[in-house]
This record gives sequence, C-alpha cells and structure tokens, in this order.
Amino acid sequence: MSETLPSHGDHDPARRPNSSATPEGGRSMSVRGAAFLGVGSMVGAGIFALLGEAGAVAGSAVWLSFAVAGLVALLQGYAVAKLGATYPSSGGIVTFLLRGYGRGHITAVASWLLYFAAIIVTAMVAVSFGSYGAALFFDDSVAWAKILTSAVVVAVAAINIAGAKFIDRVQSAIVVVLLAVFAVFIVVTLGELEPDLLAPSTYPPAADIISSVALTFFAYLGFTVISFTGGDLPDPRRNLPRAMYTALGITTALYVLIALGVFGTLTVQEVIDNGETALALAAKPTLGDAGFAMMAVAALLATSSSVNANIYAAAGSTAKLAESGTFPPVFGQRARVGGTRGLVISVVLVLLLANLVDLTAIASLGSVVALVIFLVTSIAAYRLRSETGSRASILLAGITLTVVVLAVFAVQTLQTAPETFTAMIATLVLAVVLDLTWTRRRRRHQTPGPTTSPPA
Repeated sequence: MSETLPSHGDHDPARRPNSSATPEGGRSMSVRGAAFLGVGSMVGAGIFALLGEAGAVAGSAVWLSFAVAGLVALLQGYAVAKLGATYPSSGGIVTFLLRGYGRGHITAVASWLLYFAAIIVTAMVAVSFGSYGAALFFDDSVAWAKILTSAVVVAVAAINIAGAKFIDRVQSAIVVVLLAVFAVFIVVTLGELEPDLLAPSTYPPAADIISSVALTFFAYLGFTVISFTGGDLPDPRRNLPRAMYTALGITTALYVLIALGVFGTLTVQEVIDNGETALALAAKPTLGDAGFAMMAVAALLATSSSVNANIYAAAGSTAKLAESGTFPPVFGQRARVGGTRGLVISVVLVLLLANLVDLTAIASLGSVVALVIFLVTSIAAYRLRSETGSRASILLAGITLTVVVLAVFAVQTLQTAPETFTAMIATLVLAVVLDLTWTRRRRRHQTPGPTTSPPA
C-alpha cells in the first residue's frame, strides 16, 4: 500500500522567506556537491553532441555563442538563486512558480513543460552514454548501446533512492575526474590552436549567431538542477547562490575554452562531419588514440553525471507538484522500491523514450521549452523582487535577452524548419490539455456530493 508524502505545512522552508532552517528530512548536501551536481548536469547535457550542430549554424563563432548563452544562463541563474535563497525547497523551480503565480494555469502549464524538457534531455543524454559505451567497449554494437542506455538509467535511479548524501559523494567524484580530463584537453588543443580558423572574417551573420544561442543554451539546462537542492543544503539562503554562481562560472569557462580549442584546431566542416567525436578528433594530433579513449571516458562520466542530476530534479519537482495538487497525487506517493512514484514514473518514461523514440527529431525542443520556462520563472522573480531583495535591472536584463533569443530563434526556425516550429506549438498545446484535463478531474473529485440526514 502506498502513502502520500507528508505535506511540509508550516515547516516547509518554501513558505518562509529567508529561511535558513535545517534541510528537509534532515538530509544534507554540501555547496560543492550542489555546484558539482549542476556542473555535471550541464556538461553532460550538451557539449559532446552540440558542437557539430552549433557549428552548422554559428560556424567558428560557436565560442561566442556559448559565451552569450552563458550570460543568459547567468542572468536567469541570478533570478533562480534569489528565489532559491528565499524559498528553499526540494521542489526547486516548481516552488518558485507556485510562489509567483499561485496554483493556477500558468504554474501548471509551465510545470508540465518543465517535466517534458527534463524527460527529453535525460533520455537524450542516456542514449549518448550508451553510444559512447558501445563505441569504446563493444565495437559500436547497437544492442549493447541499448543495454548500456537502460543500465545507466536504472543505476542512477538506485543512486537517487539512496539519498542526497550519496548523490553528493558520487557526483563530486565524477565531476572532479571530468574536470581533470577537460583540463588536459584544453591545454592540448589550445597549444595547437591556429588563429586563422577563428578569424572574425569567418563568422556568419549576427542573426545566425544569436539564433544559435537557443541551441547552445541547451548545454546550460542543468543549472536549474541546483535549485532543487534547496531542501538538502544547510543554510540555503547563503549556500544556494554560491553553488549556482560557482557552477555557472566553471561551466561557461569550460565551454568557451573547449569551443576555442576545437574550432581553433579543426575546420568548421570537420567539426560538423565528426559531430559527437569532434572533441576526440581535436585531441588526436597530440594524444593519438589515447586522446579518443580519454574523451570517450569523459563522455561516459559526463553523460552519467547528467542523467543522475536530471533524475534527482525530476523526483523533487514531481513530489512538490503532487503535494500542491498541480500534478496527480500518484507522483508524490511512496513507491515500494523506495523513493517516490514520481521517480519511478520518470525513470520508466526515460527508458521508453530512450529505447523507442528517435530523439534527434525532438532534440531541439528541449532548449526552446527550457527558455520559455526560465522566462516565466524570471517574470515570477520580478513579481517577487521585494521579498527576495533582487535587483529589478538584472531581472529585466535577463527577461529582455531571453525574449530576444527566443524571437530570433522562432523566426529563423519558422523559415528554415517549419516542422520544428510546429512541434514547439504542439508541445505547448499538450501541456495545456494535460493541465485542463487534470484540473477538471480534480475539481470533480473535490465537489461534495449530496448529503443525507442521519436516521432519527
């Protein structure tokens, strides 16, 4: 028999601004663990798969695209950090939407979109793990790629059931090794850099570079995972912003340096042709076959780390949504295997998507959906700025820059890939339909039936 997780009630830090109370459930995560959770999620979510696609749009200016996307993420991170410091909760962005808009349609639709994005991104990263593992150990066997894809999702589910302290230790170990590998890669490629390959004369029009930001921003999606650590961090008012800015600073510097190293040693066409293996190809002139093996191992670490971080966030958000009534209560019920049923449902959906759906067809949706969610969250932060102590100018700068990127991307997509534009609209419609369906059902169950007087 399942049971619904207890409501935090008045003890929920999310309902008490500027709380520095003990983390929910007595769990604990360090600032380093929270920051590394974000770094691991961001790095695994895109850098290996994005370079070829980004190069096709932004050419050798991909490093600039990553820098602008990092600025967008930093401005949005400011809003999320301020909200997280004021309303710390394992519900993360979901908590902020509830505070900013209440339990209405805006919160519900944005929450469904957030959940869609998390499931899509996690499935894509799991597939990438399987592909790299099969290439490194099993001669690109399709069957082994599927097995490894499923194995990493199941393993991560077990880690999340074990709790926040275990997640902290595992994530920190992975990210330390990952950063060491990338440090070697950056030193090697920058040492072989050819400045002519990065000359501004080779850049595409500014509109293309701005449009590509919507794509490179995909590599930063993981920063929101940090917002879900508010219920596990001691003194989240102080520590959550520290974790957020640390993670974004490390990741932005990493992306820009990697892009400079890759596009400074390979031509744009070479990067496009080699796609996910572009990093290994860039390291090969100096490191040889060892370079490929090194980057393949880095890919395995990065993708497994990202799957871990995204599953952690999905479990926290669905529990909070179920508690608020925005999602069906089944998402907040305890599962027989441990954790919540929201965790189990999320893992099953990731497994189905990863094994049965061609994710390349919906890959571009993840970044656009996320940008929309962050725009809504930044507006919520602006509405709550008197409570959070946020600077209106910084919030407005983030809102404006996000709107510009979305507008340019929408126009470019409508002109060059109308089917993707249609999919974007369809995703929004699906979120609205799910919200309306669940709202009607909830209201129907809440409506009291006719009462009868007890017998005399």
